Amino acid sequence: QVQLVESGGGLVQPGGSLRLSCAASVSIFRIFTMGWYRQAPGKQRELVARISSGGITSYEDSVKGRFTISRDNARKTVYLQMNSLKPEDTAVYYCNRDPAWSDYWGQGTQVTDSS
Repeated sequence: QVQLVESGGGLVQPGGSLRLSCAASVSIFRIFTMGWYRQAPGKQRELVARISSGGITSYEDSVKGRFTISRDNARKTVYLQMNSLKPEDTAVYYCNRDPAWSDYWGQGTQVTDSS
């Protein structure tokens, strides 16, 4: 059984910042590539950032240079630092493995542009 609990979302002005956290209850968290996904209204869920077990990161083009993914294996937590937020970043953000565990999506955390 895997549980993923996202937190840290909120209402933010364009250009603002947020830091999302995801706590994972999985015994061998450190071996998995983890990702942050988002789903905007009316759109499919997309992977926006990923981090390998060795700390190698990659990003979807629209967030490159603005978002930073990191992980703390001791705390079994993955983070997403989001800077210079844009209205099009409004979405529910989820963490999961990459590739995702289809049965273990968390509740997500809402990020909303306040403009």
